[in-house]
Amino acid sequence: MPVLGLGLAALGRPGYVTLNHASDLGRRYDPVIMELHAHHVLDAAFEAGIRYIDAARSYGRAEDFVASWLRTRAIEPGQVEVASKWGYTYTAGWSTSATQHEVKEHSLAAYLRQLHESIERLGPYLSLYQIHSVTAEGKTLEDDALIDAIAGLRERGIRAGLTVSGAGQDVAIRRSLEVRRDGERVFDSVQATWNLLERGAESALEDAHGAGMKIVVKESLANGRLTQANRDDDAFFSPVVARIRELAKSRGLTVETLALAAALARPWADVVLTGAATVGQIQSNVAALELAYDAELEEKLRSVSINSTEYWRARSSFRWN
Repeated sequence: MPVLGLGLAALGRPGYVTLNHASDLGRRYDPVIMELHAHHVLDAAFEAGIRYIDAARSYGRAEDFVASWLRTRAIEPGQVEVASKWGYTYTAGWSTSATQHEVKEHSLAAYLRQLHESIERLGPYLSLYQIHSVTAEGKTLEDDALIDAIAGLRERGIRAGLTVSGAGQDVAIRRSLEVRRDGERVFDSVQATWNLLERGAESALEDAHGAGMKIVVKESLANGRLTQANRDDDAFFSPVVARIRELAKSRGLTVETLALAAALARPWADVVLTGAATVGQIQSNVAALELAYDAELEEKLRSVSINSTEYWRARSSFRWN
């Protein structure tokens, strides 16, 4: 069975695109307060049995918050799996209303700089380092010098991975399977968006799993759109979510429990990330592990998915808050 992991996109910076993110943080953005808040959520996750933590250089101070939590709680390397990502630079200056919150750059120079920054913060805890957001249109996987450098992560005892995004996730995943050095596949892990609304990468993820890659599911709750909180806030998603809500209600469930259980039911998934931003959300999300997701649910929910191109077009309009 897949396990739950905790993604820190909503905990490491004051602004993010998750629905009601400002409310989740109580609109308290002082770095010291946010660090304490992140520690409380990490504590709740650890107590609930979550042992996979996902950060990124672009998640504000996420790596710093994880590092201080690991140090304060005296958690040894190996007790948790800490993954991080490079490829975006955080540029919001700790503001929720910045014109630009992050800048994407998949150059060799950016990789070397951000790898140094991540190791400086996470040290021996860093076990997986991923390219952040490879797309079907991008040329990242064709940069030989960059791939050579990434292949060198093994010498440091760090596994290499990538995350994918956009309507061509399946294309990027399959392309990554072919990237090899010295006869070995460079990437050990792929992280992709899969949720009840966006299933476009499913067959490619199944293939990657069959080839031996670790599969991590992100945005299983569609940045808060697949939650009880999504009522009339989003004209595009709300009608579809309403159908899911009715099915969840008929089973005595919340939308988020049903959506997480669906992701956990994928036979090719190894880790399903929750983007929980509060202790209460952690406790609610863990309940999905107990749900017996059956064939009847799967059949009824398959009809609610959205065309990938339409999904990602709507995803690009999510507001930072």
